[in-house]
Amino acid sequence: MDKYPEGSRLRGRLRKYQPFPSEPSHSREKKPESKQFPSLSLQYKILLATMLFFPFVIYALIWNLAESGTLIGTLPMDLLDAGAEELIAGLESGSWTSVDLTKAYIARIQEVNPILHAVTEINPDALFIAASMDAERAGGMIRSPLHGIPILIKNNIATKDQMSNTAGSYLLLNATVPRDAHVVAKLRAAGVVILGKSNLSQWANFRSSNSSNGWSAYGGQVTGAYYPNMDPSGSSSGSGVGSSIGLAFASLGTETSGSILSPSDKNNLVGIKPTVGLTSRALVIPISEHQDTVGPMARTVTDAAYVLSIIAGKDTNDNYTWSQPWNTSPDYRRALKFSSLRGARIGIPRNVFSASSTNGPVLQAFEESIQVLKRAGAVIVDNSNYSAYGQYLADSSGVDNAGIVLGADFVSNLATYLSKLTSNPLNIKNLADVSTFTESFPPEKYPDRDTAIWDQALSLGYNNTDFRFWEAYQFTSFLGGEGGVTGALRRNNLSALILPTRYAAVIPALAGLPVVTVPMGFYPANTTVIKSARNLVQIGPNMPFGLSFLGPAWSEETLISFAYAFEQRTHARLRVKPYLVPNTQLSPSH
Repeated sequence: MDKYPEGSRLRGRLRKYQPFPSEPSHSREKKPESKQFPSLSLQYKILLATMLFFPFVIYALIWNLAESGTLIGTLPMDLLDAGAEELIAGLESGSWTSVDLTKAYIARIQEVNPILHAVTEINPDALFIAASMDAERAGGMIRSPLHGIPILIKNNIATKDQMSNTAGSYLLLNATVPRDAHVVAKLRAAGVVILGKSNLSQWANFRSSNSSNGWSAYGGQVTGAYYPNMDPSGSSSGSGVGSSIGLAFASLGTETSGSILSPSDKNNLVGIKPTVGLTSRALVIPISEHQDTVGPMARTVTDAAYVLSIIAGKDTNDNYTWSQPWNTSPDYRRALKFSSLRGARIGIPRNVFSASSTNGPVLQAFEESIQVLKRAGAVIVDNSNYSAYGQYLADSSGVDNAGIVLGADFVSNLATYLSKLTSNPLNIKNLADVSTFTESFPPEKYPDRDTAIWDQALSLGYNNTDFRFWEAYQFTSFLGGEGGVTGALRRNNLSALILPTRYAAVIPALAGLPVVTVPMGFYPANTTVIKSARNLVQIGPNMPFGLSFLGPAWSEETLISFAYAFEQRTHARLRVKPYLVPNTQLSPSH
């Protein structure tokens, strides 16, 4: 959850060489000799022939080198921008190995982590796993397109290995789990290298009323790479920062309400917040079974689609996944279509916008993005508003049914997770135990960072089996669904909604609906710096922001296709580079 809803330039960027689209425009038919030059010497004819055909020889040579992978291996790969297809091509051609790639990412983490604190631990088994994937590749076994490619996962997603799953708290350090989280098991089965754990807002931003995005007792304070001491947003803060500067190919985040979308927005990323139930939450430290979801955070829509295609699917340990309307999850790469916006009806729920002196650049970029969508063939239906948004605002400042849902779910779901641990050094059984330990262990920084959210959850006096919970949940489901996203879509016969990402997270979260965010723009270089109470820069020069596509349950393919079509027309992510990037690059292994 986001507490605030509202560099160096690298070298050697790979260019893909494409064949010339058609034959040269000049005719190859024999022409009569010019009367001005009735006869040419043999030497001139040879020279003329050389001038005509030499470019084609050079083109053929370049094309063959590119196809064979030789060209890829001649220069260091810029890992700030390298995507799945470039990395896969290098592995297939032998230009580098998975071990080379893993070593490069580890070195990049070690360069910048003392400043950014994006990664809590590097997997001690990462190089062994990479070597195993290289051996399988050499033997002709390729598990998936991402075979041998490293990824970071948020430190609330369990791995049955030498790493801890802490949610950023010392309380769970050295506790062990019976197996990998289902999404991790699917990554391993696909040959992906689990590189390490990314830092996060402690307990996924579900502890304090006065903490900061990206802070955890165990991992310290994450800061973003687009401005010094930048607020990285949260709660998937380290996943956002790590992906933004190429500390891994991509990362996994989790979201209850904004925790993938907001750090993707702030860190110039594509983030996919899936429908609740598209990806398993089994052995993910929970907040709310009704709102939690796991999704990819990557630099491009293509890369995010690769990851989602692997982690989506049913799991016997998460009954929500059995609501999926298919037996086999889609291959989301098939949604990467440039023409997908043609004829799409896209709505704008403008009644969620708020006037603010800091929103000007975001709203200007949003209006420009609308024009991009129109030129791509989309039909824009303005003022496709949320019919119950006023009720949501009134409830948030009053009864706060959304808070009741999260609090009661957390009481139940946390106890269930703790009961599954195979070792529990502090014998923590429930939220009351967690609160007591946190308030008595100095490294947890209590009371400087309070436990107000837990206090509120415990004060309910009931969990999610109580009828009062179900009354609250039915109301919030209405606010997010018929009174929110799905109602706006139905009334206006829409394919999707769009919003600046800072306004996109809360309403769909209430109904467990999907959202895809894509980079849209940056604050101007002369922007006045605005800081939080804990001195993090919330708004500043060259800080990114994104555009979100919202849809009904299970509409990820459609949303990905729209995000891809927008991304390919704007390439907004490339307009500004981070102020801090690692120097280590991926060098050819031969």
